[in-house]
Amino acid sequence: MIVYCYDYQWDMSPLQHLHRIPEEEMVVTFLRMELASPRFEQTILAILQRDGRNRSMIDQPDLTNAVDNRYRAQILGEHRGYGRDEDVFTSVPPDVRWYRAQATKADLAQVRYIDYDYWTELSGVSRLAVDAAERIRQGIEVFSVGNGGFWYLAAALRAGSSFPELILVGADERGPLILLEGHVRLTAYFLAPECIPPLLPVIVGFAPGLDQK
Repeated sequence: MIVYCYDYQWDMSPLQHLHRIPEEEMVVTFLRMELASPRFEQTILAILQRDGRNRSMIDQPDLTNAVDNRYRAQILGEHRGYGRDEDVFTSVPPDVRWYRAQATKADLAQVRYIDYDYWTELSGVSRLAVDAAERIRQGIEVFSVGNGGFWYLAAALRAGSSFPELILVGADERGPLILLEGHVRLTAYFLAPECIPPLLPVIVGFAPGLDQK
């Protein structure tokens, strides 16, 4: 197995322009992306239909509505393990501090995928999107999953499309960051690196131990 390791330092420069946001903003951003995903859209819609709720509560949320906030958290918990120490949110504690920030290309090059078999294999063990993009360019596919979705989003970037924020987590402002949501999008950025803006908006959560996720 070939492992591509670029000369990036794990001691990241601090992300720029951090400002604190309520956790509800992260939750609704995550759910919006699930609704936009062909893989997960029907699951979210089925939960909403089961509970007699309208998708507008995700598409056009009122973050001052405590009942809706709790329900969105419930959906993300059922679907992705949020607040349950399960699935994507395994080892994510309840006291994460959430921020909006801006990341440079160098910052993004150091972000590691979540520790899932597919992403680890696609990146050649490194869990870096830069390595996965290089392997995709070489035509490498893993677990019989095609790479068409990555190329589709890379072409969309080159055509002028913009993507919603990635969601990242880490122990603190200077430590390595791990990708919680947005794996296909981050990979597409490194298939079209010329399309990465100087500062890319992201959502990032900090809590002790999250650099080990």
